[in-house]
Amino acid sequence: MSISQIQTDRAALFRALHTAGRPLVLPNIWDVAGARIVEDAGASAIATTSAGVSWGLGAADGDELDRDLALHLIARVVAAVDVPVTADIESGYADHSEGVAETVQGVLAAGAVGVNLEDAHHRGPTPLRPAPEQAERIVAARQAAGSAALFINARIDTYLLSAGDPTARLRETLSRAEVYLAAGADGIFVPGVTDPQIISALVEGVAAPVNVLAGPGAPAVAELAALGVARVSLGSSIAEAAYAVVRSSAQEVLATGTYGTLTRALGYGELNELLR
Repeated sequence: MSISQIQTDRAALFRALHTAGRPLVLPNIWDVAGARIVEDAGASAIATTSAGVSWGLGAADGDELDRDLALHLIARVVAAVDVPVTADIESGYADHSEGVAETVQGVLAAGAVGVNLEDAHHRGPTPLRPAPEQAERIVAARQAAGSAALFINARIDTYLLSAGDPTARLRETLSRAEVYLAAGADGIFVPGVTDPQIISALVEGVAAPVNVLAGPGAPAVAELAALGVARVSLGSSIAEAAYAVVRSSAQEVLATGTYGTLTRALGYGELNELLR
């Protein structure tokens, strides 16, 4: 089977995994070892976390990472696993829609079958890009994908960044979702929402698979499934937990000379075998 056919098959599978009430669960990773561990644990697909990727490559999250470094990491992850890979590309690693198109072309060349594209504007005068501007970036991403069945997951950061009037936040989110879907998005990702009533309203009001961000304090996957969610992501939380182990183990050994933090470590042989 050709590489292009494998990617096409993975794209079709990834799209089919977005089922309301039976959500695709994505424990996001930031390196090849993490991808292999998550795949070995039984994940149906692999998703990168832009924050974890940035931190692991020495940059802050928020459109600070060099695009080529990100694309190289995506390609290495794709090559290491047998399941579909979707890449979090922040706001496209580009200031303009033309650059977003170039990034998407690079993602497809790396072998991934999906992207997250957010409307946060880290260098802008407001927390979010105007919806028409973001729609242009989504159009550029869709056109860059051409005939490839790239799953564009449009991330709306109204709740994550507490943007705008709280009383109008749901209405603004649903309005943006409609605009982004018309521009060519396939799914809608609304991180920062844990209230079941709001999640239910999003599922009811969005004519596409809804993705939410989960972790401590969020409803369990079974509850999210009952609400009709189609995709559940853990985002940067696994990376944050892993780096907490780095800090606590370093503090412990430097302060007391003991190693209790490391008692739940994966074995050398197990990790080595996963990457053989």
